Amino acid sequence: MSTSFTRTMRSLTADSIHLSVSALAAGLALLAAWGGWFLLARVSLFEVTQEARLEASAAVYAVEVPVAGRVVSSNLAIGREVKAGEILLELDAQPERLQLREESVRVAGLQAQVAALRSQAAAEERARGEEQMAARVAVEQARAQEREAQAPAQFSAEEARRLAELHKQGLIAEREYQKGRSEADRQRAAMEGSRITARKIEQEQRTRDSERDTRLKKLAAEITALEGQMGTIGAAEARLRNEAERRVVRAAATGRLGEVKVLKAGAYVGEGERVAAIVPAGGLRIVAQFDPPAAIGRLREGQPARMRLAGFPWTQYGSMGAVVTHVADEIRDGKVRVELALGDGGGLKVKPQHGMPGSVEVEVEKVSPAGLVLRMGGRWLTEAQEPKLMARQGGGTAVHP
Repeated sequence: MSTSFTRTMRSLTADSIHLSVSALAAGLALLAAWGGWFLLARVSLFEVTQEARLEASAAVYAVEVPVAGRVVSSNLAIGREVKAGEILLELDAQPERLQLREESVRVAGLQAQVAALRSQAAAEERARGEEQMAARVAVEQARAQEREAQAPAQFSAEEARRLAELHKQGLIAEREYQKGRSEADRQRAAMEGSRITARKIEQEQRTRDSERDTRLKKLAAEITALEGQMGTIGAAEARLRNEAERRVVRAAATGRLGEVKVLKAGAYVGEGERVAAIVPAGGLRIVAQFDPPAAIGRLREGQPARMRLAGFPWTQYGSMGAVVTHVADEIRDGKVRVELALGDGGGLKVKPQHGMPGSVEVEVEKVSPAGLVLRMGGRWLTEAQEPKLMARQGGGTAVHP
């Protein structure tokens, strides 16, 4: 009986030793696996911000009113597709249009006056041409008469000289001599009269031409003055048209109205007031605002990221992959601007649109669990020692981002 019990105890002892060795081996293997994971595995570290939104890749065009005025008509409706140059808003431009009409009437009157003066100047030119032609004919006629009288005058002069010789010699009577001399004087006077007539006609024509030139210059001056007035009125019309056009607000680009201000006829808008924003067609990007300690020196181009849309639980609607493309070099309003390009949709069940807010997490590095523990331990030691250091330096409060 005792022998059987002894054998049983030996068997149990051998089994117990065998189980202990197996448990120890399993524990050592588990410890080695954990140690390998602790030293060799890589854990991703993320920087997260809740200040992110989707924006159009192209610049969003703000629609602003260039002048103050009252609304006549509005075609602003959120989500409406618009084309470049399309009228979005019209302001009251009735005073400018009335003044423009008045200036147009003035221009029409001046144009009629200019046309009448030009017609008068043309008539003066025609009359001068006709007078000059008539004067030339009269001068030619007088010169022809002069040439016609020249031969008899020369003959009478020769005859008078001959009679003078005969009278000197006493061969002819005094009466005959005087008669020949008188005839010579008459012929010479006739020739001189024709010459004087030609000169008189020429002088009279020059006088008429001078007077007509004076009238034409006066007409030209009046035309120039009227055209100057027309030019001034034309500039005023251009200004009024520009003022009227400034009261018609048009779309600066083709796209979709992403935001609008509800305006009804009769509403008053101020100069420079923003009434809408046009989101051009094209892709989207993510614009996020990070705290400086989280961004400066940690965020870089090419780092992977994901965006989760606010109001759409990511477990139900999914999230979007992204890649960091730009990191601002300066801090503005206490934040660092970071731009990210969209990647895969990740099974996103909602259509991304401009203006959607959300959160962004950027993978900044991969470290081992051991490195992470050492880093946290070092931070804890630093935080624990800082109050003492501050106390030695005269007191104060240490703030850690």
